Amino acid sequence: MDNLTHGLVGALIGQAGLKRKTGLAMPALVVGANLPDVDAACFLWLDGVEHLAFRRGITHGPPAWFLLPLLLAGGLWWFDRWQAKRGKRPEGRLPVRFGWLYALSLLACLTHPALDWMNVYGIRLLEPFSSRWYHGDVLFIIDVWLWVLMGLATWFSLRREKRGGEWRRPARIALAAVLGYIGLNGAITAAAEGGAVEGPTGNALVIASPPPLWSWRREMITGGNGLYALDGEVLPGIPLDRCDLVAARAADPQVDAFLFWSQAPFVEPGEDGVLRLRDARFYDPRARDRFAAILPPGTCNP
Repeated sequence: MDNLTHGLVGALIGQAGLKRKTGLAMPALVVGANLPDVDAACFLWLDGVEHLAFRRGITHGPPAWFLLPLLLAGGLWWFDRWQAKRGKRPEGRLPVRFGWLYALSLLACLTHPALDWMNVYGIRLLEPFSSRWYHGDVLFIIDVWLWVLMGLATWFSLRREKRGGEWRRPARIALAAVLGYIGLNGAITAAAEGGAVEGPTGNALVIASPPPLWSWRREMITGGNGLYALDGEVLPGIPLDRCDLVAARAADPQVDAFLFWSQAPFVEPGEDGVLRLRDARFYDPRARDRFAAILPPGTCNP
């Protein structure tokens, strides 16, 4: 999910009452909810689509669930001590308890892979023990309805707190509503994938992809072997068994990275004679080189 969604989840957990457990609880929750995305720094050294194979991996797997919160809690604890030594520590801050800082950082950090699993992009949930991709197909990567719900609830809770009213209840209601919304969308996806009719290229793979904004709808992707249909319309592709992808992967790290990440790969022959590796989950004929890798000439026999 996007970082605003992750941050709002951390903020709501704090406004539900947990921010009163220790000083610097809110930074632990909001930063912790976004912490696994430190792997975004890979854009500084990776080229092309290589970031697809790196993101949502090692920093989202089990070792990182416990190590990253430890680093965050240690940093916040040190910051509090550093401010106190300089005489800059805010008087109204609660005492900082390292145990609670770590517990809250861990809780927030665990919400991150849970949310990332819910879209079609997927996550390598067990990295480094397994590089298998998992995707729940429940939510679009950016869900504006979650933004509205959680954003308004956070604002209302903070407003009530400032005025001396009951501020925990709005956040708790919002968290319950978020869980209900996710559960409803999960049921919609399960029904769509379970009731999918036979697609024109078969049903070896079935993905019910939530579109942006209209979260109750599903774009149905069906097919296999590089031949896919999107809502019944066949995408332009060459059967993968007519392509020497082993040689292509060995020759080009971009192709290797793309195939490592892709869940519904297909080869699109372009009018310019170029063969492009695409993924049916993110196919847009208007964006020729977005989520795509160029195959070496002669890779496929059309």
